[in-house]
Amino acid sequence: MSDNLQRQIEKLWETDATNMPRIQEALDKLDCGALRIVDKINGVWQINDYLKKAILLYFKYTKSHIMPGDYFDKIPLKTYGWTEARFQESGIRMVPGCVIRYSAYVAKSVILMPSFVNVGAYIDEGTMIDTHTLVGSCAQVGKRCHISDGVTIGGVLEPPQAMPIIIEDNCFVGARCAILEGVIVEEGAVIAAGTILSSSTKILDRETGNVSYGRIPSHAVVVPGTYPSKNVNICCAVIVKRIDEQTRQKTSINELLRL
Repeated sequence: MSDNLQRQIEKLWETDATNMPRIQEALDKLDCGALRIVDKINGVWQINDYLKKAILLYFKYTKSHIMPGDYFDKIPLKTYGWTEARFQESGIRMVPGCVIRYSAYVAKSVILMPSFVNVGAYIDEGTMIDTHTLVGSCAQVGKRCHISDGVTIGGVLEPPQAMPIIIEDNCFVGARCAILEGVIVEEGAVIAAGTILSSSTKILDRETGNVSYGRIPSHAVVVPGTYPSKNVNICCAVIVKRIDEQTRQKTSINELLRL
């Protein structure tokens, strides 16, 4: 079924034709979690770029119109028209000031403080999205994560083949962090407040001296840092330690971030 949908969306993209029912179907499946922008296959994240193309086609062929709440936009809010029964069925809790756009999936037991969840995003079970946080277009957040106050998880909608930001299960992202440009934060990682991560951010491992880019290893504890370059200090991220799951369960985030 999804293979057939993929072929049709790819054909629409290539021929510049219009088939709104099929485009709508793709967004409906994103909205309910039946499909997602990426899938992890044999331990490797693989992008379903045809779903990004479906979102872009939706924007292309839909006109902006007035929406409840004095919005003028092309895409409605996910929860517009929901009844109490529908909210109970969804299992999510969202406080005043929270915005979720249609085609974003939010799983059961997710808590959303005043925040913004953009198109194509995916937030898995038991995750907390704190105040003033942006979950950008197509961003993926795993189970039992805590995304703290004022975090920016950047959107990656174009180009369609670009990998979105992925935060795997059981991660903690501290206040005022920014995670951008397709960075992957692997399971159980802890990102200290104020850390900036993009595809070009140098990631230094304090224990090994290794340098990497674009991926935080599983169970790494990362803090903001600097390194000298031509008489100036340039911002980077520093892996200061690694923790196992048993330690994580017994130790508070504040203790893990102590150097």
